[in-house]
Amino acid sequence: MRAIGGLRRWRHNPLRRATDLAEAWLALTSLLLILLVAPVIGSIVGGLAQDTLQRSVRDQNRTRHLVTATVVRKLSRTPLDTDPETSSTQDLRSRVIADWTAPDGSFHHGPVLVAGRSAAPGDRFALWTDAHGATVPRPLDAATATTHAVLAGVGAALLTAGAVEAARRLLLWRMVRRRHARWDQEWEQAGPDWGRTGAGS
Repeated sequence: MRAIGGLRRWRHNPLRRATDLAEAWLALTSLLLILLVAPVIGSIVGGLAQDTLQRSVRDQNRTRHLVTATVVRKLSRTPLDTDPETSSTQDLRSRVIADWTAPDGSFHHGPVLVAGRSAAPGDRFALWTDAHGATVPRPLDAATATTHAVLAGVGAALLTAGAVEAARRLLLWRMVRRRHARWDQEWEQAGPDWGRTGAGS
C-alpha cells in the first residue's frame, strides 16, 4: 500500500525526481511479485512435492511388508549405545536377536530394534521388511507426505518472497549510491563559489 501511495504522491509533484518515481515503481513491482508470484511458485512446488511424495507412499506400501518376528534373546547395550544425544530415543527401544519369515517364505535371524525396554525371549512383535526379508523403515503415510508437501510449498513461497525483497533492496541501494554520486559531482561544481558574497552573479 505504501508503494501505491508513493506513486500517487510523486506522479504530479513538481519536486519529484526521476529516482523518486523509479523507487516507487520498484516498491510496487516488488509488492506485486511477492503477493502474486510467490504464492503461485509455492503452489507449484507444493503440488510437485505432493505428487512425488504420494508416489513414494504408494511404492513403499507396495514393496514393504509387515511380518511377525519372535524375540530369541535380548542384546546387551554396547558403550556406543549410551550416547547422551540418542539416549532419550534409545531408552524406548531394545536391541534383540529375532527370528522372522519373509513374505517370500525365507527364514531370517538377526539383530533388530524392538519397541519397549523389556523384550523377553518368545515375545512377538511387528517388523517391517522388504519382499526378501531385509528390515526396512516403516513406510511413509499419506498424511505425513501431505504435511511435507505443504511445508515445501510454504518454504518455496517464502524463499521467493525473500529473493524478491533482497533484489529490491539491492536495486534500491544502487539507486541511492548513484544519486549520492550525482550529488557529490554537483557539490564539487558548486563548491568553489559556495559562501562567497555575490559569487556567480
